[in-house]
Amino acid sequence: MLTEIPLTRPSTPLLDSVNSPAQLRTLSEEQLPTLALELRQYLLFSVGKTGGHFGAGLGVVELTIALHYVFNTPSDRLVWDVGHQAYPHKILTGRRKEMLTLRQKDGLCAFPNREESEYDTFGVGHSSTSISAALGMALGSELQGLVNKHVAIIGDGAMTGGMAFEAMQHAGHLKTNMLIILNDNDMSISESVGGLSNYFSRIWASRRYNSLREGGKKVLESMPNAMEFARRTEEHMKGMVSPGTLFEEMGFNYVGPIDGHNIEKLKLYLEKLKELPGPRILHVITQKGRGFAPAEKDPIGYHALGKIDPKPPVKVTHQTSATKATPAKPKYSDIFGQFICDVAENDRRLLAITPAMREGSGMVTFSKRFPDQYQDVAIAEQHAITLAAGAACEGLKPIVAIYSTFLQRGYDQLIHDVALQNLDVLFGIDRAGLVGEDGPTHAGAYDLSFMRCIPNIVIMAPSNENECRQMLYTGYQYPGPAAVRYPRGSGPGTTIIPAMTELPLGKSQALREGKNIAILAFGSMVEAARQSADNLNATLIDMRFIKPLDEEAVIRAANHHSLIVTVEENAIMGGAGSAINEVLAREGIALSILNLGIPDDFIEHGKQSEMLETCSLTTTGIQESIETRLKKLESQQSTKNVS
Repeated sequence: MLTEIPLTRPSTPLLDSVNSPAQLRTLSEEQLPTLALELRQYLLFSVGKTGGHFGAGLGVVELTIALHYVFNTPSDRLVWDVGHQAYPHKILTGRRKEMLTLRQKDGLCAFPNREESEYDTFGVGHSSTSISAALGMALGSELQGLVNKHVAIIGDGAMTGGMAFEAMQHAGHLKTNMLIILNDNDMSISESVGGLSNYFSRIWASRRYNSLREGGKKVLESMPNAMEFARRTEEHMKGMVSPGTLFEEMGFNYVGPIDGHNIEKLKLYLEKLKELPGPRILHVITQKGRGFAPAEKDPIGYHALGKIDPKPPVKVTHQTSATKATPAKPKYSDIFGQFICDVAENDRRLLAITPAMREGSGMVTFSKRFPDQYQDVAIAEQHAITLAAGAACEGLKPIVAIYSTFLQRGYDQLIHDVALQNLDVLFGIDRAGLVGEDGPTHAGAYDLSFMRCIPNIVIMAPSNENECRQMLYTGYQYPGPAAVRYPRGSGPGTTIIPAMTELPLGKSQALREGKNIAILAFGSMVEAARQSADNLNATLIDMRFIKPLDEEAVIRAANHHSLIVTVEENAIMGGAGSAINEVLAREGIALSILNLGIPDDFIEHGKQSEMLETCSLTTTGIQESIETRLKKLESQQSTKNVS
């Protein structure tokens, strides 16, 4: 059992000899447990160097080895769900050395990526997609007369997503030749919730059930025939509600559960199931964080790991007032968490809802202080939004805490169930913009674009911590759909005013008056544009609202400046800048406009600062883009004068 992250590369001679699954398959079965130990050691070392998910990966070490040992990958297709389980898979498929570049610019992606390796059969970062993808691949193989195998590995909470069951129903109906591995570690990022997750433990471990069971046995001991009938009835009832029965009714041949850390047993079952026809499911029980004691004790806290600094911390024996450490700036998720706690103290109508992102969305304290006003619906974004809509119908004030990238999954519900009915639901949209090392699968690059076209909704973007708190309060007081989108991490360090005040709806705030150039900045880009505005003597406006837009401020800026610059941490196409363009076009105002934001491309992983630099959304990038446009305008004017 490992208790510490190794700071120096561990000795892994057997692992070092495996540069492909083909080489793995040359090993003897007796060597596989040693390989598993070395793989765990190297996984801990490499993630300690780069940071990233590792709890789920530690739990599937034996399963990953067994899958590549039994199946002829990459001809046989392994489709990983969620993707943060796939680090051991990356190590065994020729990327061991590159693991030290994981999540870094131009390095390995944090999730399976089709462009990175032929062994990554399907790109993934969101949950519950593997069964649909594997089914599509299996159908494709059938149509082409191919005989390769297809395996979907789903777990770490992904089976709580409805899409998985939609795919299973289809696969069972078609009787498609495919295998599903249900990696049951009783976890997503937070604890798995919902009927499927806890049904058995709730019933079979309940005191009432066991009390009735034992009492019934005493009564029936003197009646042998009745005792046998009761025993069979109990077995039948258990069968009626067991996962095996559920999957069998969907058309799957169910096997399990089995120990997911026993390579010998995994190999035995996989070899048998590999040759069976039709849809099959193997239920394996694993432990998140397996083999690393701290992660086994705290699987939530060790879901992911930051980089380990090999330097020992500097011991401070005395601190003067001049050297006193500056308090850490609160993260935007912390501001959201404090806001909902403050409001709930005086408002029983508040209902906070999250699709399995309690920790990431800053809701841990709220969930403990106000359990009756908190709902974690598991990885079910569509359900989370319609649940909020239903609650709003009964006079509650639901708040949905959701990452921007996951809100995409509930888009129809946002339109049909909330906005169309003009229901009073507030969305706290976290991780808006570029998120860094997790890359394009987790970037919140599109929410302004896909929300802006929806009637009835109010959309706000704070430029600092206090503005975030006041916007959340404004959205909470607004009697209809409202959204506050804020970036990952912390803001510029603005003091947060405890008193909450509604902001004037659809009104911007002028931060600086300048000449010729007006910079209309949204949310996180206000601070990035501030220095550029100073250097260029430009007007700077914190637009605050994307919808309703402060059209008066836009028209006024257009009438008093020769260049309008819009800056947003969202896709340029259809985003906030497009809203400015539409206002000016409608008013017949013709002048030069420069829209800055995320270009029409998926921005690859790296540090947040590196991704922003790629998009020219740093202070330097914004200023250089404006200066380039000014030079172009001067050149055009010179050409006109000559002609």
